Amino acid sequence: MTIAGVPEPIAARLSRRIAAIEESATLAVDAKAKSLKAAGHDVIGFGAGEPDFPTPAHIVAAAVAAAPQPKNHRYTPAAGLPELREAVAVKTAKDSGYEVAASQVLITNGAKQAVYNSFAALLDPGDEVLMPAPYWVTYPEAIRLAGGVPVVVPTDESTRFRATVDALEAATTERTKVLLFVSPSNPTGAVYTAEETAEVGRWAAERGLWVVTDEIYEHLVYGDHRFSSMPALVPELADRTIVVNGVAKTYAMTGWRVGWMIGPNDVIKGAANLQSHATSNVANVSQQAALAAVTGDQACVAEMRDAFDRRRRLIHGLLGAIPGVSCLEPEGAFYAFPSFAGVLGRPLGAGGRTPTNTLELAEIVLEEAKVAIVPGEAFGAPGYARLAYALADEALEEGVGRLAALFA
Repeated sequence: MTIAGVPEPIAARLSRRIAAIEESATLAVDAKAKSLKAAGHDVIGFGAGEPDFPTPAHIVAAAVAAAPQPKNHRYTPAAGLPELREAVAVKTAKDSGYEVAASQVLITNGAKQAVYNSFAALLDPGDEVLMPAPYWVTYPEAIRLAGGVPVVVPTDESTRFRATVDALEAATTERTKVLLFVSPSNPTGAVYTAEETAEVGRWAAERGLWVVTDEIYEHLVYGDHRFSSMPALVPELADRTIVVNGVAKTYAMTGWRVGWMIGPNDVIKGAANLQSHATSNVANVSQQAALAAVTGDQACVAEMRDAFDRRRRLIHGLLGAIPGVSCLEPEGAFYAFPSFAGVLGRPLGAGGRTPTNTLELAEIVLEEAKVAIVPGEAFGAPGYARLAYALADEALEEGVGRLAALFA
């Protein structure tokens, strides 16, 4: 509709639901960094949350072998290839001690679709979801798209960014239906202990809540820290739990788009019905690659984890040496989440621009130092920023060195 030849505002042309979605901050930062690189600038990108390794050769070989096979050129079950669903069930029992049937597994187009499917399957309009902050940028958008209300539960460095039962209880209302639980955490790298995980799980069970637990970084845990799966530790919660996972982070397969959700049969059936109308089956060649990943030699997993472990210690030391910057040592995933509170309010660089928040700081850092970081505002944590250390050691040192020079 137009008035006197003037187009109506863009927002009025979209549904309120879609117009309210914010662009993924992590993908936006990565896209801007890549654009600058394409224009000839030497940009160090800490934005993208993906491994910098190539997908292991045996997984690629499985895809190459699958591509010519006519069976992979056709529609397959929307819930996933039966052999992959079975393999995911076996892998889950082996890796986390949580025993499930293949019928409880839904193969999705990346773990991001599993997140969306989970909230779409559980939430009615107005249902509240407890969402500890800092949080991954997609969670609140997926909750809102499903008609739910994200309820932020703040955490801070005093608890090493882990939500306590007391904090969760204080945020609970009669509309609370779901707890979102993430360990290891994106963006903080925090890892809950088995005792903490069990305590939160027992509380959720007593409260009659559903739990959506994102386990995508289960294999990327370092030092004395250990991954714990909530439904394995609290079996009475299993019938009200959805596990989100996938091959992207563990096997350097972000572009292959294979994830999964695990849950009670009725929820998985409902989510599969949704997916049958939204996207149908995940690409069959990608599913065959994922099958090779979860059933094949796991030496590649240990090799990549060792590299990330070395890098996390390197970036933690480098960041901690910058005046005005403080950073907890990451315990899992591949992110550092430093505080830049001591840098804000100071003139920076040749232009002398003074950032008042990390949104402005990230802009200055990209323009002046050609370093891409994701501001903490995107994760519900102003004053912080996320730096993915999925980079070569030399790039880590160069990138953090540029920050140090800019902040000097």
